[in-house]
Amino acid sequence: MRSLYSALVWAAAFLLHRPVQGAPSAELVNRAATCNTPSNRACWTNGFDINTDYYSKTPFTGVTRTYNFDITEVDNWKGPDGVVKSKVMLINGKLPGPTIFADWGDRINVTVTNHLRDNGTSIHWHGIRQLGSNLHDGANGITECPIPPKGGKRTYSFLATQYGTGWYHSHFSAQYGNGVVGTVQINGPASLPYDIDLGVFPISDYYYDTADNLVEFTKNNGPPPSDNVLFNGTNIHPVTGQGKYATVTLTPGKRHLLRLINLSVENHFTVSLVGHDMTVVAADFVPVNAFTTDNLFLAVGARYDVTIDASKAVGNYWFNVTYGGNGFCGLSNNPNPAAIFRYSGAPNALPTDQGKTPVDSLCNDNLNLTPVVPRSVQTGNFRPDPSNTLPVHLDLTGSPLFVWKVNGSAINVDWGKPVVQYVMEGNSAFPTSENIISLNNANQYTFWLIENDPDQAISLPHPFHLHGHDFLVLGRSPDAQPAAQTRYVFDPSTDLARLKGNNPTRRDVTMLPAKGWILIAFQTDNPGAWLMHCHIAWHVSGGLSVDFLERASDLKKNFTAADTAVFNNNCNAWRAYAPTDPWPKSDSGI
Repeated sequence: MRSLYSALVWAAAFLLHRPVQGAPSAELVNRAATCNTPSNRACWTNGFDINTDYYSKTPFTGVTRTYNFDITEVDNWKGPDGVVKSKVMLINGKLPGPTIFADWGDRINVTVTNHLRDNGTSIHWHGIRQLGSNLHDGANGITECPIPPKGGKRTYSFLATQYGTGWYHSHFSAQYGNGVVGTVQINGPASLPYDIDLGVFPISDYYYDTADNLVEFTKNNGPPPSDNVLFNGTNIHPVTGQGKYATVTLTPGKRHLLRLINLSVENHFTVSLVGHDMTVVAADFVPVNAFTTDNLFLAVGARYDVTIDASKAVGNYWFNVTYGGNGFCGLSNNPNPAAIFRYSGAPNALPTDQGKTPVDSLCNDNLNLTPVVPRSVQTGNFRPDPSNTLPVHLDLTGSPLFVWKVNGSAINVDWGKPVVQYVMEGNSAFPTSENIISLNNANQYTFWLIENDPDQAISLPHPFHLHGHDFLVLGRSPDAQPAAQTRYVFDPSTDLARLKGNNPTRRDVTMLPAKGWILIAFQTDNPGAWLMHCHIAWHVSGGLSVDFLERASDLKKNFTAADTAVFNNNCNAWRAYAPTDPWPKSDSGI
């Protein structure tokens, strides 16, 4: 009876074109009783499982998940650790904002209303491929104008063609550091059985000053340490003890799925659970063959789906965050950030075992993850040249002091004339400051060697994120402490042997070493204007980004009348507001 009722709810909504939130999809209703059970999570529904290539096949469900985001500005806000902040920006009054839940193949519609006093905003759906929906990527100055304040509104609409764990954030300068951020959970199969899905577990650095002030400060001083680290939006103050620890409940004898997300603006984390291993089953939105470890390095923007077996003695265990790389991975005024994992039946008490400090990550992520669905490319013929090399350079010669450049140029977008408007007009005369890289050939792998300038005085590690794609991480320079003097320049005579083209790690965020290089590749199968940028907010604010304009002629053909109307209406509203904006753009805009 329950399955029949669910099927009728879905069918009625589909036939009436009425969105439903929370109802299971038709595919899930038809699922066999033995599919996606605790003993068989690899199965999903008829014709779809963990081995399905979601690049070519999606279980379109007919279900639309609808959400409404109201972004507000709050003064003198008492934070989770008891410190009053002068200003925050919240989604539906929460930090982080509400979690978006969907099933693989659902449509997600989010209507965003900007109630801020003076700031525009936009929402980027980090890791969502946006196949055929580039205008909904949420990168202002690239795919849209900002949503104007004082009641401006637009609806984002896209298909969940992937599954796993993601997040969303404002792409209006460093605004997400003020609180315009949240999480995404798209249910799908997994490469390992589990009993209980614990859901998303976001971890983020936390600052008492506003992101606006911090952007201005970092232009000439570099970033300060974060004031705290929040686990699922909460933590105690390290000195006063105000606030509360985040607590996760484990059921003895059960295997749990936990979805780790780094929502930070600057801090990278190594996470570990005292006395327990974690088994990775997905990196970003890419399912991987199960890989067990006692700690994980989590770069800004990165996600891991892990399983945890509650097989230890009933009790309380610290879930620890540590840093590495001699401070290059980030610093916090909370020296020992932690949450509590408590077995059901354990006393309400603090853990006593502090655990051991994990091995230093050197600010590098794990490249030993094997995607379930393979991709392979030939690496033997790769040779670096100016057409495929992206040097990252910190310019210290002007004012402001810290300007980040890629290929000799710091990106600086025009909020009032996004890149896609040029495409709509058939205009290819892009300003140099848009940092456009044109990719015109369809369905080919394009290789990019990203390297920290070997001649610059200061080198820092950078978490590179690509919109619209995941990418193959074909290799990186030898691991070294970020502060080491040795610098690595790609040398084909020795470094071709370091590359892995046969089903390498694939994801949408990876770390560029402070003194070295990474080589990535992605396929030109998604026409759009796609940012690739460092996900440290201060760095992208300072210019560290390029914009891949992929198959502009095909992109122009993809613009629907409805999407074009949304684009034009929003840009017209922004342009009407912009002349009265009391805070003119003072950074890259993204």
